Amino acid sequence: MVATYINRKKNGQIRIKSGNKGDQVVRWTLLILTILTVVSFLFFNYAGLELGSAISETAYNLKVMFLEPALSHFNLGEAIYQVGITLSLAFLATIIGAIIAFFLSLMAATNLAPVWVSRIVRVFVAIIRAVPTVLWVLIFAIAAGLGSEAAVLGMLLHSIAYLVKAFSEGFEEVDKGIFEALQSTGANWWHIVRSGVIPSTFTYLLSWVFLRFEINFGVAVAMGAAAGAGGIGFELFMASSFYFDLREVGFITYAILIIAFLLEVISTRLKKRYLPATSN
Repeated sequence: MVATYINRKKNGQIRIKSGNKGDQVVRWTLLILTILTVVSFLFFNYAGLELGSAISETAYNLKVMFLEPALSHFNLGEAIYQVGITLSLAFLATIIGAIIAFFLSLMAATNLAPVWVSRIVRVFVAIIRAVPTVLWVLIFAIAAGLGSEAAVLGMLLHSIAYLVKAFSEGFEEVDKGIFEALQSTGANWWHIVRSGVIPSTFTYLLSWVFLRFEINFGVAVAMGAAAGAGGIGFELFMASSFYFDLREVGFITYAILIIAFLLEVISTRLKKRYLPATSN
C-alpha cells in the first residue's frame, strides 16, 4: 500500500505525491552510497594495471582453484582433523557463551528484571558488542598470547554480548498472560522462567545459538592464522600466502563450504524437530 502526502498551496490547489519520509530517507541513503562508491574508485592506485591480463589471470586462478582442487602439503585425514579443531573452537565459544548469555539475558529483559538492572546489563553488553569479534580475539592474543585460548576467549566474549541482546528481546516478547497465569498459581520468579519463558522461546533461542555458531565457525577459520589458533584456517593461510598452492586453497574452500552447508541443514532440522513441542 503506497502512502501519499497531500500538500495544500496558498492558492488553494492541492498537490498529492506518493511516498513517505521513510522512502525519501532510503532514496537519499542509496544516492549517497552510490556517490561514495564512485568516489572511492578515484582513490585507487591504478599504476601498472593491465586490465586485460588481470582479467585473464584472475579467470585462470579461479579455474585452477575451484575446478582442480587437490591436497599437496597434508592428507585427507589431517584435513579432517584441522576442520575438527576449527569446529571445536567455535563450539566451545558458542556453548559457554550461550549458557552465560542465558542468565545475563534474564537480567537484561525488562519484564523479568528491575529497570536499573536491565539498563546496566544492556549498556555493558552493548559496549562489548560494539567491538568486532576479530578485534577481541586480537586483544586476547596480545594479552594471553597466540593460541586457541585467545580465539576462544575473544569469540566467547562477543558471543555473550550478541546472544544477550537476542535472548532478552525474545524474553520480552513472551505473552504477559503467561506471567499472570503463573503468578496467580503462586509461582515464584524461577518457576515463571522455567515453566513459562523457556518453553515459549526455546525454538527462538535455538535458532540464535546456531546462527552464532555459524558466525563463530567463520571467525575461527579467519583467526586460525591471525591468532595462531590453528585449525583449517591456518592451513588456508599457509596454502594461500606461504605455498601459494591454488589447488589446495580450492580444496580447503570447498571443505569450509561443505561444513557451513551441513550446519545450516542441522539447524533447520532441529528447528523443525522442536517447533511442534514449543507451540503447544
